[in-house]
Amino acid sequence: MDNPDTLDCGAAAADLGGRTVVVTGGTRGVGAGIARAFTQAGAHVVICARRPPEVPFEQADFVPVDLRDPAAVQTFFDSLPRLDVLVNNAGGAPYRPLAEADAERHARVIELNLTAPLTASIAAYEHLRRARGSIVMIGSVSGSRPSPGSAAYGAAKAGLESLARSMAVEWAPEIRVNTLVVGMVRTELAHLHYGGEDGVAAVARTVPLGRLARPSDIGAAAVFLASDAAAYISGASILVHGGGERPAFLDAATANKDQQGEVG
Repeated sequence: MDNPDTLDCGAAAADLGGRTVVVTGGTRGVGAGIARAFTQAGAHVVICARRPPEVPFEQADFVPVDLRDPAAVQTFFDSLPRLDVLVNNAGGAPYRPLAEADAERHARVIELNLTAPLTASIAAYEHLRRARGSIVMIGSVSGSRPSPGSAAYGAAKAGLESLARSMAVEWAPEIRVNTLVVGMVRTELAHLHYGGEDGVAAVARTVPLGRLARPSDIGAAAVFLASDAAAYISGASILVHGGGERPAFLDAATANKDQQGEVG
């Protein structure tokens, strides 16, 4: 199996040489794919997270930061000599039905996935304003559909997309703000969500493009939004989900089984 984090991101066509990019939570999975895409585009990348990557990045710096600590976040951004792009990637949540955990646990999921990006964005504001820079929020399809087992996560991602649209208006024209609405991604932890190879393959068959996203796919889209090619894109939500999900009713319906490809 190809390592999903080492595949060529195809983002090097964008030239971000001389720009500094912060990727939150960029030590593995989607975040690592984003960090690699920006380094391939020539940017100086700074990764911040609570724990360092298991395999150090040769072309990126790592700074330990607890993104849920506003004072630590402010200190981190104040220490940067410049900043052109902020990618709010840190987030995630375990499978946790609402009634099987207390409200405090669910609140921590919302804190990481919504409050922390807000904290980082405000702390980075002055840098980004001076640079006429860009913020890329890493959202999720969970924010626009029911997410049983990860309801707090879905609610936070819905809020993140709304926050980005408001930021894009408040902080224009100096700062552009956009959201990547990400679908299912094959990372080194995919087996925890979908099972082994058979499970991943079965889930991939539900995606119109026939596979899960690679971290490099998300990285390439983030580089595009941060580049001059997207200079007039702000307040947008870009779907990176391989075409979405086939509507369940098409498989459940008994009518027109021989023509279902033409229905809906």
